[in-house]
Amino acid sequence: MIRTATDNAVTTITIDRPEKLNAFAGTMREDLLAALRGAEGNVVVLTGAGRAFCAGGDVEYMASLQEANDVDGFRKLLDAGRDVVVQIATMPKPVIAAVNGVAAGAGCNLALACDYRIASAQAKFGESFVRIGLHPDWGGTWLLPRLAGASRAFEMMATGRIVDAGEALRIGLVDRVADDLAAETETLARTIAAAPPALLADLKRALAASRTNGLGAQIELESEHQLRAFQSAEARQRIMAFLKRS
Repeated sequence: MIRTATDNAVTTITIDRPEKLNAFAGTMREDLLAALRGAEGNVVVLTGAGRAFCAGGDVEYMASLQEANDVDGFRKLLDAGRDVVVQIATMPKPVIAAVNGVAAGAGCNLALACDYRIASAQAKFGESFVRIGLHPDWGGTWLLPRLAGASRAFEMMATGRIVDAGEALRIGLVDRVADDLAAETETLARTIAAAPPALLADLKRALAASRTNGLGAQIELESEHQLRAFQSAEARQRIMAFLKRS
């Protein structure tokens, strides 16, 4: 199941199937999408229950689809995963992955799709698809090369080896390894949530556009966003508050 809890403009979404390492089954993909859509106005923290973040898809269920030659049923899983990743990319507020344990297969790529990844020392990442003869999905072949480089992405996907938290930090899969995951994630989420909402949305759009824009186009976009921010009541109030403190 998917659990949500909201407090002061921060929504925590928990993938809650700990007995199966939070592997997706039933309507969990669709439920996750609905939870993300319902939290669009907030900063989102995405995490897992128990000792895993998410072990990806339920292999037993996929085997049953394969046995029945149910290609349409399998495509529904792919489409649901695509919808989750696109939703994260287009949300106006950032999504933070708090990776508390194993993130494998689709679970690994779900974490990579988030705007920021903070991990516990127990976190592990694996592009484990090859181990069961399947191809990466959930945007992994787009996301991983941009974080870790093309050759390292190929090696991880072709071998399915597991990367621990220290290596994940070193190669850029995570942004921080936390001594206290819950506390550090909460502090980060609340700090981000205190920023002007329109500014956060523009910042996320600008960083996404930077993947394809040339320098000139990116500066033009920055100027557009900066002019919008300059004319906002929020900027006026914050500038006056800064001057009073100085």
